[in-house]
This record gives sequence, C-alpha cells and structure tokens, in this order.
Amino acid sequence: MSSFVRPANREQDPSTQSPGREADGPALIAVADDSAARIPAFSAHYRAVSPNLAIAPPVSVVIPAMNEAENLPYVFKTLPEWIHEVVLVDGNSTDDTVRVARELWPDVKVVKQVGKGKGDALISGFAACTGDIIVMVDADGSADGEEIVSYVSALVGGADFAKGSRFANGGGTDDMTPVRKLGNRVLCGIVNRKFGARYTDLCYGYNAFWKHCLDKIVLDCSGFEIETLINIRIVKAGLRVQEVPSHEYNRIHGVSNLSAVRDGIRVLKVILREKSVPRSHRRPQAVGLNARRGEVS
Repeated sequence: MSSFVRPANREQDPSTQSPGREADGPALIAVADDSAARIPAFSAHYRAVSPNLAIAPPVSVVIPAMNEAENLPYVFKTLPEWIHEVVLVDGNSTDDTVRVARELWPDVKVVKQVGKGKGDALISGFAACTGDIIVMVDADGSADGEEIVSYVSALVGGADFAKGSRFANGGGTDDMTPVRKLGNRVLCGIVNRKFGARYTDLCYGYNAFWKHCLDKIVLDCSGFEIETLINIRIVKAGLRVQEVPSHEYNRIHGVSNLSAVRDGIRVLKVILREKSVPRSHRRPQAVGLNARRGEVS
C-alpha cells in the first residue's frame, strides 16, 4: 500500500469542518481489502482513486489553452476521473478548442480570458476554481495527468506547494534544448541563492497547491514568468514546498509561444525585482483572484 495513505477517521464529519489539510480529517483513506465495496460509504465526502484508495479534498485542474484543439484529446485522456473539476481558460482560440474540451469533458468549466498571456490565463483560472487543491497543467500534451496523484499526496502529506521538477530524481524532459536547460539551471541557482530556496527546477508549469496559498501571495504578471513569480513568492511567504519528480514530454501538435531569450529575460527581471519586495508582501483580499475575470460557462 502506498506510504502516503492515512487511516480513515469515520467519526469526523467534513461538512462541519473548515477547509484545510487537517480540518477535513484525513485527506486520503485506505480500504482494508482489494474491493471497492467499502468506499461508497464515504461517497458523500470521498472520491475513489483506486479500489483501495480514496481522496477527500476536491481537486481543480486549471488548463490555459489557446488553439490547442489537436492536443486536448491527449491532455484529457490522462486526467484522472476522480478530480473535482476541470477549468479550461480559453485565450480567444480561433480553432475548436472549446468545443473539443466540452466533448471530452462535458462538465468542463470554460473561462473566456479577457487579458493576454499565460500568467493572466492562470490567474483567471484560479479565480474560477472551487476545489481545495489547484493543479496547473499545460494544454500542449507535455504533462502526464496520471502524475496528479503524486502532487496531491505531497500536499496531503503536509506541503503547501507541490513543485513539479524535471530534474529531481525520477523526473525528466524530452522537450528542453541544451540552451534552455542551461538558462533554467542558471536562473534556478540565482533564485536559490537570493531567496533561500532549494529548487532543482524553476521554469516548469506543472505544479499544485492548496487554494488557501492564494491568500498569502500576490500574482501580478501576465506572461510565462508567472511560474517563477509563484515559486519565489511561495518561498517568501514561508510556505512549505515539496518537489515532485515529473516527466515533461514533447508538445504533440503546434508550435510553442515560448521564446528562450525573450522569456528568459522576463524571468530574470522578475527575480531582480522580487529581491526588493519585502517578505511580508501579501495579496489584499479583494484583489484579482477573488474578482470575476472573464465569462465563465
């Protein structure tokens, strides 16, 4: 049985508890035998992961997408059935991205992005999430949705932020060029030295966190540098981080909008700017994430 499975506490009623890792009681429960027969007794509060494992916290998956209709079938195919919701942020696609998403996942929540850029899309998606846990997944087919259970297990095991890493033991990448690997390593080293982090990967978009983390950090950038900004401000807020080994696959169809030089410079600017922002920097309760950002359907 998996080491992250916690024993069930049947006497706690999650409906009477406030959100959080421990308030809901055990986040993962184990069934004593190999049958799923005992899981339905918990169906009001738990979602089956396997015949001998169930999960309590609702998990939202946010997928920013622009003209990714060809890739979405590969993305959705690997998403586990037990997740609470899928939030697709459509960046004004001119192809059938939204239609395909609804065919693949009928209950998908579609957010029409108002602004531009990956950072703006993610912020819009976070605002629409109703789950206790939020997972960030790219729409190009490079992420394996089956890894989500590893991210969730890190969170219910005590982490606030589960940081995907292609360079942690067990991770890997098929997509990065030698130049991008070098740039990522240099930028990651700068962040570690300046902010006391221990990251092995910096510019990677497959991450997960408890939604309450958004009450402790400010997200105020629109581009690919959003991933670096999140990583830095999570550390500055004193939140607990656990890296999760992840394998990045090649984009399946289309061409990435990522520019190694342009976006590398933007990431460096974020790092230099953040050094001058106090650790006490917090997100005001009413800013951005709590306001509706774009039409939700």
